[in-house]
Amino acid sequence: MSDATDRSTDTDLADRNWRLIRDEPRDGATQMALEEIAARTALEDGLRTVRTYSWAPSTLSLGYRQAADTVDWDFCDREGIDVTRRQTGGGGIYHDRFADISYTIVAPADEVPGDLMDCYELFCEPILAAFDRLGVDADFASSEQDAIYQPSCYLRDINPAHDIVTPAGAGTEAKKISGNAQYRQRDVVIQHGSISYALAPRSHVGVFDTDLEESTFADRVTSIRDEAGVDREAAVDTIAAALGDWCDADESTWREGELEAARDLAARKFGSDAWVRDREVLEASDQ
Repeated sequence: MSDATDRSTDTDLADRNWRLIRDEPRDGATQMALEEIAARTALEDGLRTVRTYSWAPSTLSLGYRQAADTVDWDFCDREGIDVTRRQTGGGGIYHDRFADISYTIVAPADEVPGDLMDCYELFCEPILAAFDRLGVDADFASSEQDAIYQPSCYLRDINPAHDIVTPAGAGTEAKKISGNAQYRQRDVVIQHGSISYALAPRSHVGVFDTDLEESTFADRVTSIRDEAGVDREAAVDTIAAALGDWCDADESTWREGELEAARDLAARKFGSDAWVRDREVLEASDQ
């Protein structure tokens, strides 16, 4: 199991005002917009957020600098897969409506470690705790693994700084089970991550404009269901509980004003072709 030390008390996370949102399925553009709205709430109202969420419809989220021509747009259209672009870097992630479980952590930057690697270690504590509770022997990768296909998050090189694999300590034989990324905006740190609940190799390789065998994905990636045989609802509950315990969060929901602001931001940014294909943000007057 993970031997990550619990340093949450060192940074007084539990002494702050946190909320836990067990979010409902939403489209990818809105899910990404909600993170930026949560950052605003953290700064303006002193309310920090941890949440679990899923994507409906299934969505390909591109890394911030990822080229749009790496996407098989025809495949995504045929399969009803949305495409959005994250603020974080790295490769694209296919977020299957069933097979992916995602999470977010949002907190003011001055309350967490300034060093990126230390902040990853802190923010991944509840994710590693959740794997432990689920009976999955997971930890940060102990060895780097070369990229199979760089545009795909799950098939690019495995980085010990932020990629979680299983079995822990298996070196180059370990399989990826979670990818995590972080960015800072308006003095707030936002970390989000994709946790593999089940495998959907056909779509994971199909969303990219390249020739990859489904077995390539299955050989590099594993899932909670394959490792522990836990049903999805129990897995989501476990991850949410670990996030809430980590910072002593109160169960909550989005405020109506936050949802309205997220819908507007999704339309102007995360759901627009200008952003998805070219990283351009529309002003309100351009819609």
